[in-house]
Amino acid sequence: MVSTKNKFKSIAIYSSLKDSKVLHLANQIVEVLSNLDIECVFPNSSQITSSMKKRGLSDKNVVKQCDLVIAIGGDGTLLTSARNFGVFGVPILGINLGNLGFLTDIQPSNMTADLTKIIKGEYIKDQRIFLEARIGEDKTKYKALNEVVLHSGSIAQLIEYDLFINDEFVYRQRADGLIVSTSTGSTAYSLSGNGPIISPELNALILLPMFPHSLNARTLVTSDNSEIRLKVADKSKAYLSMDSHMNMRVSSRNDVYIKKANEGLTLIHPTDHSFFSSCRNKLGWSLGVPTKKS
Repeated sequence: MVSTKNKFKSIAIYSSLKDSKVLHLANQIVEVLSNLDIECVFPNSSQITSSMKKRGLSDKNVVKQCDLVIAIGGDGTLLTSARNFGVFGVPILGINLGNLGFLTDIQPSNMTADLTKIIKGEYIKDQRIFLEARIGEDKTKYKALNEVVLHSGSIAQLIEYDLFINDEFVYRQRADGLIVSTSTGSTAYSLSGNGPIISPELNALILLPMFPHSLNARTLVTSDNSEIRLKVADKSKAYLSMDSHMNMRVSSRNDVYIKKANEGLTLIHPTDHSFFSSCRNKLGWSLGVPTKKS
């Protein structure tokens, strides 16, 4: 979906990194936005706010005031900004300083031209889902953009668990753990476990066993409307991680519940953004690109 209207009046600049390259880009972004009469703000949670000449805002006020957050860094930075701002409905635009950068797709060399076009309304909106996890009867709900991982918390340590989908028993398994991933997360931790790459527009969840003690275990792909329940065996010590951000203890007394969250994430891309082009360039998929016939 290509937008033709400029909807951005107040933009927050965020980074979880703090080095000279990030600060140089942040100042460059401020200059571009100021020339376009866009207000720039800096969240207090950003690592670069103290080095800028503007007063910082609380994350809560950023959510209330801003209609776009620009995240400078890699996918890790974008994940943090998604948790802090995107889950509350603020769109995120990523400037890539990382290695792979499937979510942060604007290169610093193209930043001024791409950002100017986006502010003028030439951009693509990309809708992604969050996972929501809770443990037992605890009302706390944890959000993840890429994956929720049940794991042993130790090296070479198996756990035993039962998997249920929509309250139907699927299997009992011994493994290092289980990765429950979104389509977005299929190019993240799940990929390192030899999981499938899922095109972002496909509404799917990936369930990938980690080093299962079985010759028959396979990755399972199900609808993102499915509700996942995990039950850990009595003697297994397990933990739950969300986007590698938290590590919560899980006991056999408390089942783990995972489903699609009500909240979603809006990513902003340049109009030439292509998921398959990213796969070719970042994963070395192709020997080349065919020449277009005139």
